Amino acid sequence: MATPAPTLRGDRAFRKFWTAGSVSLAGTLVTSVVLPILIYQRTGSAWQTSLLVAIETIPYLAIGLVAGAVADRVDRRRLMWRCELVSALLVGSIPLAAAAGVLSIAQVYVVAAGTATVFVWFDAANFGALPAIAGRDRIAIAYARLSASSSVLMIAAPALGGVLASTIGPASAMAIDAASYIVSALLLLSIRRPFSVPGAGPAVPGARLRQRVMEGLRFLWHQPMVRSLTLLGFGNSLTLGAVLGLMVVDANRQLGLARTSALIGALYASGAVGALVASVCLPPIMRRYSVLTITLIGLATELILLITFALTTEVFIAMALYLGLNAASQAVILTGIIYRQQVTPDHLQGRVNVVARMIAWGGQPFGAVLAGVVASTISVRAALLAGGLGVVLSLALCIARPLRIAAACGLGAEPRRQRIDVH
Repeated sequence: MATPAPTLRGDRAFRKFWTAGSVSLAGTLVTSVVLPILIYQRTGSAWQTSLLVAIETIPYLAIGLVAGAVADRVDRRRLMWRCELVSALLVGSIPLAAAAGVLSIAQVYVVAAGTATVFVWFDAANFGALPAIAGRDRIAIAYARLSASSSVLMIAAPALGGVLASTIGPASAMAIDAASYIVSALLLLSIRRPFSVPGAGPAVPGARLRQRVMEGLRFLWHQPMVRSLTLLGFGNSLTLGAVLGLMVVDANRQLGLARTSALIGALYASGAVGALVASVCLPPIMRRYSVLTITLIGLATELILLITFALTTEVFIAMALYLGLNAASQAVILTGIIYRQQVTPDHLQGRVNVVARMIAWGGQPFGAVLAGVVASTISVRAALLAGGLGVVLSLALCIARPLRIAAACGLGAEPRRQRIDVH
């Protein structure tokens, strides 16, 4: 008799966890649109606008290792709700400063860096909390549900952000993000289920911070598929950093939109539609195709669409292309995350996943800075094409002989052809 597929229906703890993340994400997505608009509106500089993406990514590179090790040792629930409250204070300072007439570009950068730093700690705890809240046998379906709802929010929230930026102004719109952090903190506090798997203690009791960090690094490095998927993520994020860093600038200079046009939010939202498509379509694809196949096709598709996106001057064509580009990229990212979480022990979840994300996201600031420099000296089109070098590097790693051997031999996981167990 076949074993029934795991389900999350009626799971109140997961529903609260899901809602907390969704509320917080909605506010953050509004800010992800209005903050670049705010910078570009006040400076008119492609370099300073793309620098924002780099600033928001650097904290992960700087403290990711420490945050991952600490999050595996402390109360994850307490760490997460406290992070949300600190973020609310930081983000809330922008509309307050704007109302007082003292808002500066320096403060915007400080808030961006501060919230990104807090997010590293929150994310480290969140990685370990999800398997405990949902259950290891339901990780894939939990990720599919979280990703699908996130994608829906990523369609609506950026469009809302564009409307708010053009009506009440980008600074005032950030008050929504501040409120969302507070709501998220209250929901996390109301969850009674443990945020750690019972009995899953540290591998080395009493180990020092350095030892705990190295334990996570060793696990990642000795899992061939996890290691390779993480490294190719660096190139993928380099390209995404270039695109995200220049989204507002491209909309203004190449697509001909006003700096506060509501269609800028719609452009961001089109990418979210692509992410939703990937989230919905990925589970059945994972059951049929290997990790290597999904990654290779996703990266190749992303490169083709990026080149076409860089060449177009029509806003609605750009939306369609960005939709497809984001779908391909999201498929690659989600495949790697789900695979990694399924093979990582609970007591290493924070360390391994933070290190993996730290490396994978490491390409984003480089992509943003590269795109900003090229856009300022040559053109936005040239900058986007230059950003495509990241995906080219990832493709090269994807077809490299060691990775193909690892996939063929089933190294790093139980399934021989590296398919992922998705219900």
